[in-house]
Amino acid sequence: MSTPTTPEETIMHAATDPTTGTPTLAAATGGATVPATRTPGPVGPSGRLRNGELRRQVAVYLADGAGGAYTAGEIARALAGRSAGAVANALQVLASRGEAVVVGTGPTRYGPTPSTTSAATGTTPGGTASGPAVSGTPGPGGPTTPRARRGPTPGSAATVTAGPGAVATSGTGAVEEPVSGPVPRPNGQLYHPRLVAGMPDVTALRKLRAAGVPALLYGPPGTGKTSVVEAAFGDLITVPGDGDTTVADIVGEYTQTPEGRYVFVHGPLVRAMREGRCLFVDDATLIPPNVLATLYPAMDGRRQVIVKANGGEVVDAAAGFYVVAGHNPGVHGAVLTDALSSRFSAQIQVSSDYDLATQLKIDRRAVRAARNLATRQRRGEVGWAPQLRELIAFSKIAKVLGVEAAAGNLVGVAPEEDRDTVATVVRDAFGAEHTPLSLGPRI
Repeated sequence: MSTPTTPEETIMHAATDPTTGTPTLAAATGGATVPATRTPGPVGPSGRLRNGELRRQVAVYLADGAGGAYTAGEIARALAGRSAGAVANALQVLASRGEAVVVGTGPTRYGPTPSTTSAATGTTPGGTASGPAVSGTPGPGGPTTPRARRGPTPGSAATVTAGPGAVATSGTGAVEEPVSGPVPRPNGQLYHPRLVAGMPDVTALRKLRAAGVPALLYGPPGTGKTSVVEAAFGDLITVPGDGDTTVADIVGEYTQTPEGRYVFVHGPLVRAMREGRCLFVDDATLIPPNVLATLYPAMDGRRQVIVKANGGEVVDAAAGFYVVAGHNPGVHGAVLTDALSSRFSAQIQVSSDYDLATQLKIDRRAVRAARNLATRQRRGEVGWAPQLRELIAFSKIAKVLGVEAAAGNLVGVAPEEDRDTVATVVRDAFGAEHTPLSLGPRI
């Protein structure tokens, strides 16, 4: 374990007494050591650690471990006097918040993430005030009967993305020079910026964030709304919206650990507010309006929410906190209420860039058919037209099954009420009739 070098540090880190071999805890200020059986940090009246203190110590160990991976038992032995079970609970909570990551199983090992340092210093969402761990009973103001968690867990209700090319939004709201070329997304794919208000869309979104102007991107599915947001903001936390999204999915709720204890895990909204990050609500208008109302006090001049499920906890937004949302007007069930619309001062229409499709070497006949259908859609003759997503899929299918199959699939993915018109346009573009892909006689 490396020794902190800044004298201002007050974090304790694990070490070993070179003369006795006994695990110790070294204070970062001056490197003085004390036996590890002594508990650093605040303790309760009975000598027990205050709520959240063990998590902070575990975060310190991970953050100070030069990127290593450790089991709960290894950390418990370094933090002498702590049980492996308690440390395992702390690791699970840290991992659920994105402040630790599972890097191996059999046995399970945990490593640090970019947010681990914040957890170690106590400035993380929740920190020592994240809500008590209880056994069978909730914390102050919590529910009397904690329900099974279906809220923000890793990889479900909220996902965190951080990638290159979007470093202008580290929480300060600072804006870089306008981008001049493709911008990498977290998945490694390149996003090709488009102009809006005379500047690249990525730059425009970053400027809106710096000015505190929430943005709503609207347009058909597959036009690149998610892509531009991912390219613009490297500190993104995403909430995928649907009709089953609940308040707990957004602000958090109690969850049961494998040991049967209950802890309150904050949701993506609270995390984004406390860390000054960008919250992207994808398909926002599919979320019930009463659930979306949870965002309103965080987005207006109050910049504050009250977590009723966690004893009326008050959460204030840190500098850099920003909300951007996506809306698909033509999707069944999507409702843009006046209350939601009024809070997104900037509303930007997103349509497919068919010129980009040509630059990507997609079959010109498919692009021509898509343009034709897009024109008919604007006239109200059809309700659907292939977007960039469908054209990219066309190109992939053509490479695997051939152009004829890809053209037939283009007809097949069209809504049934528009399929005859789409088939006619595809026929005109490719010079032959194409029918949806279907299974034929048995081989």
